[in-house]
Amino acid sequence: MAPLPIAPSQTISPPIFYWGTPVVLITTENEDGTSNIAPMSSAWWLGNRCMLGLGAISQTTINLIRTKQCVLNLASENMAGAVNALARTTGSKDLPTAAEGTGYLYFKRMNGYKYVPDKFGHSGLTPTDSELIRPPRIAECPAQMEAELKGVYEMMQDAEKKGFIALEVKVLRTHVHENIRMSGHANRIDPDKWHPLIMSFQELYGLASKKTSESILAKINEEGYRSFSNPVDGEAETGEEEDKFV
Repeated sequence: MAPLPIAPSQTISPPIFYWGTPVVLITTENEDGTSNIAPMSSAWWLGNRCMLGLGAISQTTINLIRTKQCVLNLASENMAGAVNALARTTGSKDLPTAAEGTGYLYFKRMNGYKYVPDKFGHSGLTPTDSELIRPPRIAECPAQMEAELKGVYEMMQDAEKKGFIALEVKVLRTHVHENIRMSGHANRIDPDKWHPLIMSFQELYGLASKKTSESILAKINEEGYRSFSNPVDGEAETGEEEDKFV
């Protein structure tokens, strides 16, 4: 194999570090029983856990800490319209009066965010009941993960400007559209069929329709990771590999 060309590098100071992650639409339950939707992309997974980077006083954070429940709905690349409809909205009633010094809420007010109590109606998205928790799933999202809160961690403890936290949630049940499932497998997603919406430096992108190359890591059977994730319903003690999505 020929060595890869090495391009010259320069030192810069990027204002943001959104290199590219999937867009997640988080649904939570407001105190009055209505639903909130928050689009975000500061999320990553390990086993059946997901870490969410959120503002400490955002409505989603407040709801999640109070109820310990949320749904992580992954948007597909054809959902940019709905994501943009939600992008500068908030479920916080305090937005119109947010004063300087109130952190991220003031940032939102100064950057044209508006309070929207009915996020589903505003975005045109469709709520559908979850099976294990109260917040609804978003029917249009090809992947929907019911989750519960397991940990809250303050970020930037060494910095003067605070107000951001990381929330660890555990995926309890996963729902997916039939058209992204891998043929012949009950519990696998076909990456050639799954086209998530990606945010990279505030811009929205889709994935290429074909793999760029074969992956050595993909030679590991996905079921080998089962011990780090959720067991299949009714088969936690049997060692059986395939049943249904959970």
